[in-house]
Amino acid sequence: MREFIFYSRTGPTAGNFIKDDLMKSGRLDIAIHTVIAAFFLSHSFRNDVKLHLVFAGHPDPVKHLILKPENQGQTGVDKIYLSKKDVSGLIKRMLYKYKPNILSEVFPGYWIEKKPLMKVVEELVEEGRSIYLLDSRGEDIRSINIEPNPIFLLGDHLGIDSKELKRLKKICTPVSIGKRTYFASQTLAIVNNEIDRREENLT
Repeated sequence: MREFIFYSRTGPTAGNFIKDDLMKSGRLDIAIHTVIAAFFLSHSFRNDVKLHLVFAGHPDPVKHLILKPENQGQTGVDKIYLSKKDVSGLIKRMLYKYKPNILSEVFPGYWIEKKPLMKVVEELVEEGRSIYLLDSRGEDIRSINIEPNPIFLLGDHLGIDSKELKRLKKICTPVSIGKRTYFASQTLAIVNNEIDRREENLT
């Protein structure tokens, strides 16, 4: 199992803030591309990924959405079909179903709660998880040891606030995918490929 945490400073935090123009809906388009890169392969779907979306935009920050889609059972009962064409619709429905003060499983394999990025990361660290922060100044991902069941943290086009970034670097391992700057979705795809190749070499 591998996990990703995608942080968006502008990600919408209420369903009614998602409009037809996703670029004007807290740049939800970036989050959608990231979701697709996390789970979808050509003619296939990843079952070994969990994705955390942390949205800090208007009107009610900060929302933590967890996606671990189920692909077994009856659609609408045991699972919610994740379609590349309607990721925004799913996120919108998750935000509408948010309930204060609890981690709520709004659909099978989909949860939402109000929790800031640092709290999400700190709780995972307390569980003994290894978290790798995608950072251009980090160590080359191809030259480091990656622990089993890793978690990778990346930000949107605005990045992570400098104060939070400083704190994160103390509890996460900064890693780089190279000197070029990629879109968040491209970065996630590159990391997925790196882990795929390492797993293939073990078989």
